[in-house]
Amino acid sequence: MSTVLLGEATGISILDFGAFLDGSAKQEVASAMLESFKRIGFVYLVNHGIPDAKIRDMFDWSRRFFALPMDVKQLAPHPPSGTHHRGYSAPGVEKVVQHVYDERSLQGLRAKAPDVKESFECGWEQSATMPNIWLPDGVLPGFKEACLDFYWTCHETELNVLRALALGLGIPEGHLLLHHNAHDNQLRLLHYPSVRAQDLQDAKIARIDAHSDFGSITLLLQDAVGGLEVEDPRHRGTFTSAPPVDRALIVNAGDFMMRWSNDVIRSTVHRVRAPPGRALPDSAGTAEGGHGMTPERYSIPYDFSAVVECLPGTYSADDPPKYEPISAQQYILQRLAATY
Repeated sequence: MSTVLLGEATGISILDFGAFLDGSAKQEVASAMLESFKRIGFVYLVNHGIPDAKIRDMFDWSRRFFALPMDVKQLAPHPPSGTHHRGYSAPGVEKVVQHVYDERSLQGLRAKAPDVKESFECGWEQSATMPNIWLPDGVLPGFKEACLDFYWTCHETELNVLRALALGLGIPEGHLLLHHNAHDNQLRLLHYPSVRAQDLQDAKIARIDAHSDFGSITLLLQDAVGGLEVEDPRHRGTFTSAPPVDRALIVNAGDFMMRWSNDVIRSTVHRVRAPPGRALPDSAGTAEGGHGMTPERYSIPYDFSAVVECLPGTYSADDPPKYEPISAQQYILQRLAATY
């Protein structure tokens, strides 16, 4: 019986990543992680190396930031273009879509069901291509420092996940790290305000519509509310809940990892909806039949990407590369531009 597979949550493996970090079962963890990525594109990791205290503190900073008055949050405004993905975006500004690039179609989707969420993005402080946008000095002191510290904490976990994935693929453990050395990563704070559950069910509004992630890997921390749903790769259009698992980090593969692995690894479509069975009473005191209010939700994704061509061992004479080499920046900027 496996000592690293702790169970499953709606088909997604829950693994003890500590056995990779301490070296006691590196290959077993790596193989189990790859198997979950191949099957559904997601995996839960416990003992992942990000201290619980840092996670609690970052969620606390996130709540403090989003509790600020709107005019204060707008002092760190996200630029009008999605290609400079930094700073604060108010509810309804960003609309996540899946491969829709026509301006008229995008406007129609935005008008039909705006994304009712707000976000703050930051990244490498020394980036010349995508500089950070912070609140002015003296507004929420310590927020900038907390974000940057957590960014680098996630970066260390990123490197360990990439080492494990390489080992699972049967290539040198440091191979993927060679392609992730530009710090083109993003720490994203998300807040989903409480909304009418019926409006979500009727698609009058959205939290995040069905989409795949752009980059190679996403690390996701979510609070206890839930709402994340993952599409069943065998039954398109069928989504199942990916519930919060105590002290677990969710890791999912993005489009670039799927491309990089010649489709060995899945980039699975997912979305955020109303958490099952968590409706709160509305102003009339009703929570039944979808008429209640969904609880607010907080999450912290950390995304990273690379320049990709097919990895060794994922193609052969009988199964040649399906994709040409491509720059992550080229693809991701196109996807980001469509969200604003």
